[in-house]
Amino acid sequence: MKVDTTALPDVLLLTATVHRDSRGAFFESFNRTAMAEAGLPANWAQDNFSQSRNNVVRGIHYQITQPQGKLVWVAHGAVLDVAVDLRLSSPTFGRHVAVELEAGSGKMLWVPQGFGHAFLVLSKEAGFCYKVTDFYSSAGERTILWNDPDLAIPWPIAEQDAIVSEKDRSGARLHDAEVFA
Repeated sequence: MKVDTTALPDVLLLTATVHRDSRGAFFESFNRTAMAEAGLPANWAQDNFSQSRNNVVRGIHYQITQPQGKLVWVAHGAVLDVAVDLRLSSPTFGRHVAVELEAGSGKMLWVPQGFGHAFLVLSKEAGFCYKVTDFYSSAGERTILWNDPDLAIPWPIAEQDAIVSEKDRSGARLHDAEVFA
């Protein structure tokens, strides 16, 4: 597994070796030894899967209590995946990194605790996988507005074309949000 840093040093882009032949492709999305060697968690609390259609935006989500580190990848389709640093004491607080993840590429993004996470579906539909370090906590869940102008995330979609849940439409602005110390 290849591990690359991103513009936010704690957010890592992992690329698994993809084995292809006439039948299709295969890659390991998790290998305890490889994860430990990369400095990533080897024990996970939960696996999640979401399926969404084109133009759906999910996020920016995080948990202020029971914060989750997330290893994310796409099972089918393609997304623009975004991580936002929400650690007030960090020199990169409020900055984001955006990476296109596509099924079959072997690319996965490590989003550590203290970061918000969001994605936009670029393909007709996408199956999105999350491996998380702690369990879901509705009491600790927070949402930052996906199109907060202070974050200046260059979403490749017009706001009126984005399909966004009520929860995500009513997210807090970064300057009003509860963030990590």
